[in-house]
Amino acid sequence: MKHLPLIGITMGDPAGVGPVIISTSLSDSSLYQCCRPVVLGDPGVLSSTISSFLPKIPQKLSLNIISRPAQARAMPGVIDLVAISELKPGIIQPGRAAVEGGRAMVEYIVRAVEMTMQGEFGAMVTSPISKVLMHQAGYIYDGHTQLISHLTGTPDYVMMLAGERLRVALVTIHCALKDVPDILDRELVYKTIAITAKALQKDFGFKSPRLAVAALNPHAGEEGLFGSEEREIIGPAIRMAEKEGLRIEGPFPADTLFYKAASGPYDAVVAMYHDQGLIPLKLLHFSDAVNITLGLPIIRTSVDHGTAYDIAGTGQADPSSLKAAIRMAVLMAENRVCDL
Repeated sequence: MKHLPLIGITMGDPAGVGPVIISTSLSDSSLYQCCRPVVLGDPGVLSSTISSFLPKIPQKLSLNIISRPAQARAMPGVIDLVAISELKPGIIQPGRAAVEGGRAMVEYIVRAVEMTMQGEFGAMVTSPISKVLMHQAGYIYDGHTQLISHLTGTPDYVMMLAGERLRVALVTIHCALKDVPDILDRELVYKTIAITAKALQKDFGFKSPRLAVAALNPHAGEEGLFGSEEREIIGPAIRMAEKEGLRIEGPFPADTLFYKAASGPYDAVVAMYHDQGLIPLKLLHFSDAVNITLGLPIIRTSVDHGTAYDIAGTGQADPSSLKAAIRMAVLMAENRVCDL
């Protein structure tokens, strides 16, 4: 088992679905055939989740409290847990956000980044958090990605959502749609393309990745009739990437590009804004999409959903995205080892 990568899994908000999807996912013995998963979280919350809300899990689960990842037993039926928090009984109620839980969820991330940077984990996988709760707990970041980029000293990064049929990298992420044209510039589009191409080589094993770039405007601007961004920003950025030897095409009208990309001719699509890329991605991969941060010195994958407070603690949460995120982290960790 020692040759399998150690994968750190943060619990996320203890009051969200993180404890449930972690427990459900790690009851799947097949995950232990590809990695050694280690949870960073709260033993009381996880133990309560296992005993109270998951009676239908076919395999009995127990906790193995450890202080370092290397101590993991990595056995089906046993969840190896680094106890980062010891929240008092009654403070955390499933579905009810609490500031104490917010502080804990951030600490899980911070410790996971530290351990991964130190080489104790081959990759880290994050469960969902509340951005509002993060702010209430005193951490003024837009979410996981911005916090991790700060902790790793990475100013340039790219958010990618991926499934088996489609991978989408975003030039702009969480901003108002009306602000997108003002944010876009040649350097930002080029940087997104370059980071995506490098990650496809280093982390996904594509020797010569093929990328397609979506236009911003309908009909790719229709020669300037519907907008000039394709001619003045996106097109020149693509030509910059071509001069670097990258295999890239576009800008293509977005209404037809994703249909074509899902059929296989491209390894990833670069989209200009959040919903442009994620609507088609989630149409194909609503349950099993993985959120990946490209450009970091460490590997970080995540579920592609939120805390789902409405079903937290009921055992109804679908663990598919977390399982996919773990397997994706393993793939990326193995590719990075081969790339050394």
